[in-house]
Amino acid sequence: MTSRNSYHHGDLRQAVLAAALDVIAAEGPGALSLRDLARRAGVSHAAPAHHFKDRTGLLTAIATQGYELLADALADAPELRERGVRYVRFAVAHPAHFTVMFQPELLRADDPDLVAAREHASAELRAGVASLPSATAAPDDAAALPGTDPVRDAPDARTVGIAAWSLAHGFATLLLTHNLDGAVGEREPGEVFRTLTGLMFGTEPPTEGRHG
Repeated sequence: MTSRNSYHHGDLRQAVLAAALDVIAAEGPGALSLRDLARRAGVSHAAPAHHFKDRTGLLTAIATQGYELLADALADAPELRERGVRYVRFAVAHPAHFTVMFQPELLRADDPDLVAAREHASAELRAGVASLPSATAAPDDAAALPGTDPVRDAPDARTVGIAAWSLAHGFATLLLTHNLDGAVGEREPGEVFRTLTGLMFGTEPPTEGRHG
């Protein structure tokens, strides 16, 4: 066990976060205990509370870190589908963060750092929607469809964003809960998602072995 006197201030905080992520990945957030994390990190029982105040504060810090990592993962992706691929890869690489980020009942929702990090990640997702042709543009043959109104029936950007997020998040969640083990097998999950969206939306299948 690491000596409790060997950590600098920032290192101690990171040590507690790392220990918490290990517990969440293995047993879920319900298994977290600040006293147990102190033991795992080799620090005093009071140390986690000093940095995070309580269990909710610790989970909020994990979610904040997760949103920052997600924003970094999505940054500079060339288009919406690539952002979906990166979203799936983020979930695979950071399953404990992913588990906590989307359980608002576990978090301090008004925490300024959490709010800012979530908005940063959301902005990166919205940038993917903005890369599409106008979400309010009507299809070329819309006027030929009986009873359609090109403006009324075209999806708005928010709806497109929700649909894209739902697809990537649903795939990632099914993957992490082992519901897709047989379907995905040994294939790289991001590439499976890329192929899936290609099949759904009629785009050309990707070159095998491509990794964005």
